[in-house]
Amino acid sequence: MNDPVEILSQVRQKESLIVNPRKRNGVILIKAYHAEFAGPGSVIGGEFDTEVIQVLAVGNLSLLHPQSTEEKIKAYLIRRQWILLTKQIADNPTPQQRAQIILNQFENWFDSAIASQVCDEAFSLLVGVLPKTIASARREIENF
Repeated sequence: MNDPVEILSQVRQKESLIVNPRKRNGVILIKAYHAEFAGPGSVIGGEFDTEVIQVLAVGNLSLLHPQSTEEKIKAYLIRRQWILLTKQIADNPTPQQRAQIILNQFENWFDSAIASQVCDEAFSLLVGVLPKTIASARREIENF
């Protein structure tokens, strides 16, 4: 299931899905004023993502249906960890550093090819910077 329109429909219908924890994949959930990253093992959908306006697959996205309440609870805890990791990056007071760190983290979590497929706007919504700041950080990485 890699169709963003289908995934968005399921999320809006409050269906709970889990990002396959056995693959290097994830989802960027674009909301009105920010974005959230749900990495491997995270739940998406349910009551928490009703305001999602767009979903972006990261890597070869694989979503699973939770098989039990315990599995769903574990997936919510993992989602919380991904949110906290992103928050740590966003807490950095310097926009250029936030941009640099989120790009570096995505290259570490996945690889540079996958990170390069994520648009500047999505990264900017994750860490609260302008898209041009992400573009500038990408150029610095390329020139390094």
